Amino acid sequence: MNAPRPQMPGMLPPSPLAVEAAQPLDLIFIEGFVGQTVIGIHHDELHDTQPLRIDLYAGVPRPKACDSDDIDDTINYAEVRERLHRLMAEHRLRLLEAFAEEIADILLHEFRAHWVRVVVVKPRKFPDLDGVGVAIERRRAVTTELPAPAASGAAVLSLIGNGMVPDKA
Repeated sequence: MNAPRPQMPGMLPPSPLAVEAAQPLDLIFIEGFVGQTVIGIHHDELHDTQPLRIDLYAGVPRPKACDSDDIDDTINYAEVRERLHRLMAEHRLRLLEAFAEEIADILLHEFRAHWVRVVVVKPRKFPDLDGVGVAIERRRAVTTELPAPAASGAAVLSLIGNGMVPDKA
């Protein structure tokens, strides 16, 4: 457990959101996933499936699974793999960038990752290249919404804390 830092007079303590953002992440990854899908912008790519190779990394704050040893407390690789297969069969995207973005959204929202890196490669797209592709990184949006105050006194304090002064009527 980290000891609290001494606070300088007149300085606010770091926000919980800033502290969370500074915490290290454990990386859960899948490398070398290969599936077949229809994707591309050229006529020959829009009719026949072609292979895509996907590497993904999902960052989560120290997962509870470290303590619980329970798969429900982390990202389940098997579920991610199945979700990737479903995406490959159902999507209607043309660009690898949009496809990678869709994978990032799935990891951030469905699997609750805090940070992701997604690499999507078309292997041997051209005979003189091993592959072409895109790599993206995304972070889950941090919400700054405060919980609703429970009582009227708390509501006034909340308003004052947000720089607003309630009417004195």
